[in-house]
Amino acid sequence: MARQIRLVGLDVDGVLTDGGLYLGGAGGEPVELKRYDIQDGLGIHLLRRAGLRVVIVTGRVSESVRIRARELEIEDVAQDATARKLPAFMKMLDKYGVSTAEAAFIGDDYPDVPVLRVVGLPVAVGNAVPEVREMCTLRLQRNGGRGAVREFAEILLKARGEWKTVTDAYVAERSLPGAQT
Repeated sequence: MARQIRLVGLDVDGVLTDGGLYLGGAGGEPVELKRYDIQDGLGIHLLRRAGLRVVIVTGRVSESVRIRARELEIEDVAQDATARKLPAFMKMLDKYGVSTAEAAFIGDDYPDVPVLRVVGLPVAVGNAVPEVREMCTLRLQRNGGRGAVREFAEILLKARGEWKTVTDAYVAERSLPGAQT
């Protein structure tokens, strides 16, 4: 199954973050902050390096998500305040000619269920609600915002026989003086 995956979808709150929100204000404007795990970021980079498309589908609108997606060079981001994730995800699959069987999605809670039901590889983070964990083929040990996406990247790329190649190339590029990627 790992070899057929071409696109990986990610939820944000509870998957890329621990689900906590820091709300406040600055200069009279509301501010929302989220904590992201740096190892998850490298996992996403390695997935992309292996030729997989990575997309974000979240049920919350946040400038933080836009900034993090730009840092990770993730072009496809759907932020829907109504948490209707399936239509946005299906549009992304259609855009790239990817079938649901060729997609994975990592989720943690009820808003992710419609997408998890249709993908070829439904994945639950360690802190997912029991009903989501039970319905998923792959149940990660690590919690969202605490390396779960990195754990997924390693599992998937090892199953595809690509982990050593992509990590060796990553390290080699950073071992050369003046090398940039």
